[in-house]
Amino acid sequence: MGLLERLRKEWFILGIVLVIAVARLEPGVGVKGGPLKPEITITYIAVSAIFFNSGLSLKTEELTSALMHVKLHLFVQIFTLVFFPTAIWVFLQLLSITPINEWLLKGLQTVGCMPPPVSSAVILTKAVGGNEAAAIFNSAFGSFLGIVITPLLLLLFLGSSSSVPFTSIFSQLFMTVVVPLIIGQIVRRYIKDWLERKKPPFGAISSCVLLMIIYTTFCDTFANPNIDLDKFSLIIIVFIIFSVQMSFMFLTFLFSTRNNSTFTPADTVAIVFCSTHKSLTLGIPMLKIVFAGYEHLSLISVPLLIYHPAQILLGSLLVPTIKSWMVSRQK
Repeated sequence: MGLLERLRKEWFILGIVLVIAVARLEPGVGVKGGPLKPEITITYIAVSAIFFNSGLSLKTEELTSALMHVKLHLFVQIFTLVFFPTAIWVFLQLLSITPINEWLLKGLQTVGCMPPPVSSAVILTKAVGGNEAAAIFNSAFGSFLGIVITPLLLLLFLGSSSSVPFTSIFSQLFMTVVVPLIIGQIVRRYIKDWLERKKPPFGAISSCVLLMIIYTTFCDTFANPNIDLDKFSLIIIVFIIFSVQMSFMFLTFLFSTRNNSTFTPADTVAIVFCSTHKSLTLGIPMLKIVFAGYEHLSLISVPLLIYHPAQILLGSLLVPTIKSWMVSRQK
């Protein structure tokens, strides 16, 4: 693969680096009250646009074929939304006595609370030849569950911003997440044929809006002289994220392949990716709502920004190994 092709494929990761660099050079543009007016354009318009886009792109009509695989769905959702955040919380009790930046540790907890992504787990499951229908169902169903459960988990493990009351958080979540998602699904029913024919770049559209949200979040950080991020903490967090991901992928693999398990090798592939991947597209807007007013919001966001490329990188590297394992088991 040539350099240009590689850059084109990884444009979003490069975009994250670029917008953070631009925010560092000129934070005044994207701060609250600045020329971009992020308190309106980001808080309401950008977040609503992402979830309207998700509503348009979610193929809920295809989920019925995977609906009967109840045991697999329960495994994935319980692991993702119960075991994952709880295990991270226990782990963080041990890490709290270390000199690692406390806001990055809180960010690790937010990663654990996130729902599965709509795309990456499905793409990797398909690349291996696993149970794609199950991956689609769990990614979509997990996203819907996450709209309600993720904010509750964030409030349970971390508490909310003292400047934003609980009722305000959920009313804003409803107006900027649930309503656009439902409208997107309704519109999809009427233009489904056109969408199937034209195949609009839903992923690219959401990614561009997401870059705007990341940019304004880091503008707030760099405009605040009281915030300092030490390199030691950042390096340790990157190591922890890769370790957590590898450990949880191995754990889901062991659970789904034990002797009394009824899962097929194709099911195991979907389980490994869907249970351990976390959504950046849903996560960043939710953090923006739940932690509105936090001066350390961008530091809390950093582990999720690292987790996203890490899960794609690890998953891509493991595709050939998992594929050869699945083929050998199916013979």
